[in-house]
Amino acid sequence: MQPSHLDHVRNDAAYADILAGWDAGFYSKYTRSMKPSTMGGRVLDIGCGVGQVVACLSAEGFEAHGVDVAPPNIERAQKASPLCLLYDGKRLPYPSDHFNRVGALNVLEHVQDPEGFIREAIRVCAPGGRIILSSPNFYRVLGFRDYHPRMRGVANKLRNAKSLFHKWRQMRADPSTVRFERMTPIIKSPFTPDDDAIVATNTVDMAFFLQIGGCRVLELACTDRDVPWVVDKILNLTPLNRWMFNAWVVAEKPAH
Repeated sequence: MQPSHLDHVRNDAAYADILAGWDAGFYSKYTRSMKPSTMGGRVLDIGCGVGQVVACLSAEGFEAHGVDVAPPNIERAQKASPLCLLYDGKRLPYPSDHFNRVGALNVLEHVQDPEGFIREAIRVCAPGGRIILSSPNFYRVLGFRDYHPRMRGVANKLRNAKSLFHKWRQMRADPSTVRFERMTPIIKSPFTPDDDAIVATNTVDMAFFLQIGGCRVLELACTDRDVPWVVDKILNLTPLNRWMFNAWVVAEKPAH
C-alpha cells in the first residue's frame, strides 16, 4: 500500500472511538437510503468505520457488507458483522455488478484517488442498483457552521463561487480534464475528523463523475441528515443547494 496521509490514524484505536461515538441520527438518512427495495438485498458500505450502518441493515434482514482501510475499525465492525473486511482503499474486493446498493458516508473527501473511488463504486453496483455518496461540501458559498478553514470567511466563499463557475464551464467545454480539487490535510493533535480531508468534495463534481460513469443522477441535496420535511424541501428546492452545507448525491446504474 502506498504511503497515505491517513497513516497517522489508520492504526489509531482512538479514531475508532470517535466513530463509535457517532449519534445514530448522524447516519439515519444514509442508512435508510441504503435499503434495497426487496428484502435480502445485498448492500456495501465503503468506509464502514466500526460498522454501525452495517449492523442496522443486517438487523433488518439485508445482506450488508462493509470495507474499511483501518484495522481497529474493522476489528470492531466484525463484531457487528463478519461481512466487514479490511481493504487497500483502491480496488474493492468484490466482483462487478454485485450489490443492490453501494454507499460511502463522509469517505470520499479522504481518499487518494476520488475519481477511481467512484469508478469502483459504480463497478460493483448491480445494474438497476443505486449509489449513495455523501461528503462535506467544501465549495459551500451559503450557510453557516463552517467547521473547515476552506469554508470560512468571505474570501473563501468568493473563491468557492468562482471554483463552481469554473467547474461548470470546464464540464461543458473540456470534460476530460475535470478532476476533484486536492487540498493539503490539516494534521493536529488531538485528531479532529474532516480537518485531514484531502479532496474538496462538492455536489457538482460528485454528480459529474457518477454521470461520466454511466449513471443517472436521481437526487442532489445539501442535507445529509434527517431534517423536518418542510425545511428539507425548501433547502433543496432550487439549484442553490449546490452552494450550501453538504454534498448528497444518489444515482442509479442503468440496467443492461
